[in-house]
Amino acid sequence: MRTGEPLPSLGDVLALLDTGLWHWDTAAGMVTVDAVAARLLGLPAERTTLTEAQVRSRLHPVDWNEITGVIRLAVAEGTLAEVRIRIMDDQNRVVRVVRSRSKPTFNRVRKAYVLTGTLQEVAEPMPGTPAGRSAVTGDWRRSREAFLLDAGRALAEARSTQEVLRVAANLSMPGFSPDGLAVFGVEGDRLTIIGHHGQEPGDEGPFTYLPLDTDYPAAEVVRTGRAVYLSSPEEYRRRYPLTWPLAQRFGRRSWAFLPLTVAGNPMGAWMAGFTYPVAFTPDERSVLTTVARMLAQALSRAGTAETERALTDGLQRSMLPRLGPQRIPGMSVAARYVPTGGGLQVGGDWYDVIPLPNGRFALVIGDVQGHDVRAAGLMGQLRIALRAYAAEGHRPDAVLSRASRFLHGLGEADPAELRFATCLYVEVDPASGVLEVARAGHLDPVIRMPDATVLTRPTAGGLPLGIDPDADYPTTRLVLESGETMLICTDGLVETGGHDLDTGRRRLRSILEEHRGNLEELAEALVQAVLGPSSHHTTGPLIDRREDDIAVLLLCRQGGGSVCGAETDAVRPLVRRTMLTVAQAEPERVAAARQQLRELLHDWSSPDQVDSAVLLLSETLTNVLVHTDTDALLVAEVTGGRGGRRMRVEVTDAGDDLPHRRRPGELASSGRGLLLIELLAHTWGVAPRGEGKSIWFELYETDGTGPDGSVGSDGDGPD
Repeated sequence: MRTGEPLPSLGDVLALLDTGLWHWDTAAGMVTVDAVAARLLGLPAERTTLTEAQVRSRLHPVDWNEITGVIRLAVAEGTLAEVRIRIMDDQNRVVRVVRSRSKPTFNRVRKAYVLTGTLQEVAEPMPGTPAGRSAVTGDWRRSREAFLLDAGRALAEARSTQEVLRVAANLSMPGFSPDGLAVFGVEGDRLTIIGHHGQEPGDEGPFTYLPLDTDYPAAEVVRTGRAVYLSSPEEYRRRYPLTWPLAQRFGRRSWAFLPLTVAGNPMGAWMAGFTYPVAFTPDERSVLTTVARMLAQALSRAGTAETERALTDGLQRSMLPRLGPQRIPGMSVAARYVPTGGGLQVGGDWYDVIPLPNGRFALVIGDVQGHDVRAAGLMGQLRIALRAYAAEGHRPDAVLSRASRFLHGLGEADPAELRFATCLYVEVDPASGVLEVARAGHLDPVIRMPDATVLTRPTAGGLPLGIDPDADYPTTRLVLESGETMLICTDGLVETGGHDLDTGRRRLRSILEEHRGNLEELAEALVQAVLGPSSHHTTGPLIDRREDDIAVLLLCRQGGGSVCGAETDAVRPLVRRTMLTVAQAEPERVAAARQQLRELLHDWSSPDQVDSAVLLLSETLTNVLVHTDTDALLVAEVTGGRGGRRMRVEVTDAGDDLPHRRRPGELASSGRGLLLIELLAHTWGVAPRGEGKSIWFELYETDGTGPDGSVGSDGDGPD
């Protein structure tokens, strides 16, 4: 070109360099390309205007999505938008790779991007050549996509701020991993350090509580919401001379400070430091920006979850009692409460220990319908009401009747919020061990004897609280013997894990029978059997798998030379006993009595003897209900060592007429009870009492013969 000649036009220069021009207005949805750009897109080499859909059909689908992300990033940071694009033919094969560079602007009025840029083909190495193998091995694009997927998954699973920071510290970015990071938060008008990695403890001191107007990159990022990239120490010193001495001692060469933004609001900043120079290309900036967005979302979720957990813990601590050691004289108490997973981790289960005016104590456990904040609120109100009624000195049945009326009244105010609650109320006399139990639709108590025999104690009951304001709640009297432990719980302990009431009770029975620790260890073992180790049912991946709240309350009566829940085989007493009343109006309790006897004889060596004992018990109880107008009292007892034990069953009633053996005909419907007893029992008898009588029988744990080798009466039978 001779001096003085006019310069060639821009289009001619770009054409000589095989570089095309394009212009894109997102508001109009149209893209204008020159002849070179059209040819690179696989179209006829002529200037033309295309729709976005026509252009998109020529590009790899993944690359189109990347273009939009790079454009937004370039506008946010005020930089060039540079991206590599794969051009596809009509058979969806890649025919070439081009590089696009543009300077996008955003029109806030039209809410549209306007871009003018260049398009140039990139020479890709041929497959099979050393350069091609290097390109395949170091496919940065593919590595970046895999990294972002892994990082997103790990950050999404982090449940606390410390877990988020630990994940961020272990991120290995493709090709440019930082050796140090810091996460800044905002408190008022100052920066705070949420966490850091790659520095020594205490190094964060000078950066803690920096004013937001400080000449420091993280402060500027929070103020402006725009990232700051510093590719060299010289650039850092030139742009931030006042705070450069604070960063100089760490010996890093490049820094990236990115905003942590949630819903458009800056919540802090993220610093990534490098010990080697980083150019911060558009691709690298895109990765850092994506990680910063994911990090901000993860920190926001973790912060919300931690706030909710703190609120929940405070709520539950305020609603549940604190059990001190030896609160009940001569007895020990242990309890556990685990709310269900999801939401605020609150529920409607509760337990309570209430001192009564007469020197006794009341144990209460219950379950309000639901697992939400409403259920927790009702639980708190109901617990306070029960405490108030108990403190007034009412009997167990009156306490539950008043509580039911109270809960029903709350539902009448807002029928849509009507809830019911199950409840078990036990008044305890520490001196005698007498338990007076009133039950409102709740599970029966379970007794663990000193020798680890487990019995479910059937008790009379009424409807759940809140359903019928006039419901009655009959009282059942039990006796807790020395060394025995009573378990009361909510159904979450029984039915969690796919169990129904029957299989769940069998699971708990095995735990109670096999446990050898103290009472606190027994309470923990019961919960762990359902939920796993304590770390699993408070945090971690299992927290959302819980199906129901769990409340457990254990009461042990001390005595017999043993510590509650910690008996060993050497000190276990050789007596086990159960008592049960069968009223005239409750013939269905005969079935409960049969079950009680089976549970008492759970480890008896002869199943045939157990069946015989159950049959004889049924006969004696039925005889009382049919031939007298009184109730029957069952006392069953097992004594002796295993392999040579004695079983004694005694049924007492207030009737005066003694039973007599009869010779029933073939068609007679009665009169065979005593014949069966005489045939099946090793020894039996009828004894008059001051008021009434008792009939008893005994069986010995042998091969079916008595101690003297005979079967039948020992002479103590009726005259």
